[in-house]
Amino acid sequence: MAEEFKPQYSFTDDRLNELKQLFPEAWEDGVFNLDTLKSLIGHYSTDNSVKEHFGLNWVGKQDARKIASKPPTGTLKPAPGEGVNEENTENIFIEGDNLEVLKILRKSYMGKIKMIYIDPPYNTGNDFIYNDSFGDSTEDYLRKSGDKSEEGLLVSNPKTSGKYHANWLTFMYPRLRLAKDLLKEDGVIFISIDENENENLLKLASELFGEENLVGSFPVIMNLKGNQDAYGFAETHEYIVIYTKQKDKFAFGELDIDEEQVFKEWSTDEWGLFKEADNLRATGVNAPRHKRPNLWYPIFLNEDSKEFYVTENDQPMEESHVKILPINPDGKELSWYWGKNKFNSRRHNLILKQTSNGYQFYKKQRPKLGDIPTKKPKSVLYSPAYSTSTSTVQLKKMFGAKIFQAPKPVPFLMDLIQLSMDKSNTSESEYVLDFFAGSGSFGHAVLQYNYEKKTRHRFILVQLPEKIKETEVAFDQGFRTISQISRTRLERAIDELDPNSGFKNYKLSEVGIAKWKNFKPQEDGLLPDLFSKLESAFKNPLVEDTTPQEFITEVMLQEGFPLTALQSEVQNGIFKISHDWVPYTLYVSMLQSFKNIDLKALGLSETDHFVCLDMAFENNDALKQTVDNQCKLFTV
Repeated sequence: MAEEFKPQYSFTDDRLNELKQLFPEAWEDGVFNLDTLKSLIGHYSTDNSVKEHFGLNWVGKQDARKIASKPPTGTLKPAPGEGVNEENTENIFIEGDNLEVLKILRKSYMGKIKMIYIDPPYNTGNDFIYNDSFGDSTEDYLRKSGDKSEEGLLVSNPKTSGKYHANWLTFMYPRLRLAKDLLKEDGVIFISIDENENENLLKLASELFGEENLVGSFPVIMNLKGNQDAYGFAETHEYIVIYTKQKDKFAFGELDIDEEQVFKEWSTDEWGLFKEADNLRATGVNAPRHKRPNLWYPIFLNEDSKEFYVTENDQPMEESHVKILPINPDGKELSWYWGKNKFNSRRHNLILKQTSNGYQFYKKQRPKLGDIPTKKPKSVLYSPAYSTSTSTVQLKKMFGAKIFQAPKPVPFLMDLIQLSMDKSNTSESEYVLDFFAGSGSFGHAVLQYNYEKKTRHRFILVQLPEKIKETEVAFDQGFRTISQISRTRLERAIDELDPNSGFKNYKLSEVGIAKWKNFKPQEDGLLPDLFSKLESAFKNPLVEDTTPQEFITEVMLQEGFPLTALQSEVQNGIFKISHDWVPYTLYVSMLQSFKNIDLKALGLSETDHFVCLDMAFENNDALKQTVDNQCKLFTV
């Protein structure tokens, strides 16, 4: 007979299945025999009696593991009308707690994301972090978001706290653990971070992704002038931490640099790269000899050896050596830029040239940071376009006001996208993810990249609807949450770049199937009230006001279909769902009665899944059995 439709999410089950495949001998009577497992892996196992071992430990690590393994308690609901070109796009924007959202997406998108970029809280002591719990995560989120009370979404993490680093690590652990599951085998994750947690992030990520998959932690110059308010040193950089899913399967792309053209401009001597710069002869109002008499002196040249020098008494070492003075073509006596001492110490930085106006000296320009771009990224990432001030100006231009502090530069993120895509891979369409979307810089970067490169990469962005304070500029501009800023930026970027692009909008919500909700007598009041709720759930298994599209989305995610799966209404109230990632076709119906429906006309096959309300059969067991014989029937 038909099976009851049940939640399919199980982080723990997936891990157990992996262990079963690797070590079937250790699976005995439905449980793992740890002694057998230890014997199978030999010296790689740990003796629990030995307390000392190398690794990252903190107060709350066990809690973080439990939070990561706990299944989600909510679902995603479509927000029609809040996206752009919703019927013709595979871009996704989600408002909600990113931990819950990642858990919900995990079944559908496991092993499907090519690139993840995140810019998490830097834990400066002034930042805030989410307060994860073991309870009903979605219920907790909705309460804190203001849907159920005025309680805030975020909690502070001051440096004076004894668990300052531990709180941040507990916050990051489950999110990175889930992120790894979402990555393709040849995928890569980029994490922006600063000095406060860079060291801890490396230890944490190495534990989760494997130290062998670390690419590195590289400085990114985003403020060449430097932050003058920083203690001791003017900070110019932050870091980008990079891990692959499997380094042997990942290949970096190349930056769009014409290296041949770049090196046509440069030559090499024993001191390194150089190119010709200004004449050593001074120009300008202070150049005349009488204004700088100490910079008027002869330089002598041995024409045979091409060696040149100066002397204290301004006399040549040999009479045959040529005397060169700072006189311009008009015969005006000027001065050199350098004095004799500087000339002697930097003689290697001069180029001698014979011209129609006699011998001339030109200074050698040595490359500065960023002067020599390469196809392979450098271990210090720099470009003038990476400046946070430039990105702030760009966002201000887009919104007419400075509504967001220090948004990430779009050109920097575009370069990361370029590096994520294997140059030998001709695919023009990959999924990329940012679950700390902020102002929407990464989504903007994907749109810009697709526009310029003629690619079709698809983004998934997740942003907490963090409330904006009334004292902030963004509030004056009409924005009430950070996610509103993100969404509006995407809309305006699409208008500017490609009106044919778009995105669908989803929001984290409670499940629409009533019996999946957690009934807690200690929270819900008297026991009779609980029985009343249970009775109501059996009469109508759906939460009040659940729409067909919300029900379809919830079922799709439970069945492992992506949000962009193809949907078509094959009969009134019955929808057909398909996608290349899933080896069967899904049929979903929220109808409460099949009385006027010809189920035979659906042409169901034995591999198809059909999810519907049990009440729709109206106790017609024969009809239910007929459908179950045709396909895999699940009833709610």
